[in-house]
Amino acid sequence: MAGHSHAKNVMHQKSVSDVKKAKIFNKLAREITVSAKQGLPDPAFNPRLRAAIIAARKGNLPRDRIERAIKAAQPGAADSANYEEVRYEAYGPGGCALIIEALTDNRNRTASELRTALSKFGGTLGETGSVAYLFNHVGEIIYPAGVASADAMLEAVIDAGGENVESGAEAHEIVTSVDDFGAARDALEKKFGEPQSAKLTWKPQTSVPVTGDTAQQLLKLLDALEDDDDVQNVIGNYDISQADLERFASS
Repeated sequence: MAGHSHAKNVMHQKSVSDVKKAKIFNKLAREITVSAKQGLPDPAFNPRLRAAIIAARKGNLPRDRIERAIKAAQPGAADSANYEEVRYEAYGPGGCALIIEALTDNRNRTASELRTALSKFGGTLGETGSVAYLFNHVGEIIYPAGVASADAMLEAVIDAGGENVESGAEAHEIVTSVDDFGAARDALEKKFGEPQSAKLTWKPQTSVPVTGDTAQQLLKLLDALEDDDDVQNVIGNYDISQADLERFASS
């Protein structure tokens, strides 16, 4: 007979889910605070803050939490913290490259925690510039597929100054240069409304296949990195097959 009741298992799963939700909420709120500090606290005049608020809404961050995060950016706010943006570059299992974006109030702590996670799961922390050259820094705007046909979206992206758009069954993924990102996002927003996502990110120039046990190790590493409170985004040039993703997700 099992030593844990179904009720206890459900309670444990809910507890784990609540912890994950809290971490996600904290990261969304931290991005809002940093964005508000770097510009005006009004999203109408602060593109990064507007993007952060869009992401927060998509992540179901409560309205009052969004407002508190903006207020925390004001000088002298009681819950204000001096977060700084740091980009770490690393190598993962199978020789893939990783870019790790963090918002931290303690660089030494964050670097130490990342080294520990990378070492545990077969990765290493690299020097600045060691892997960034394998990626392009771009603007990325995503709309649901239903807002326009592929042809209509392509025409709109060209008019808005975008570089490329890939239209699929679920979404339109638009790529812009960093310099043209703001203008392209604003033009598309006037035509199609608020995007599903709009941010600056890193796109790998080529991909590295990672398979089998190495893929499982990489997935564990990605989970550990994303679980870190200071880590905002992890981008890699790895390519894991759908079969491996499904196999390890169920294991």
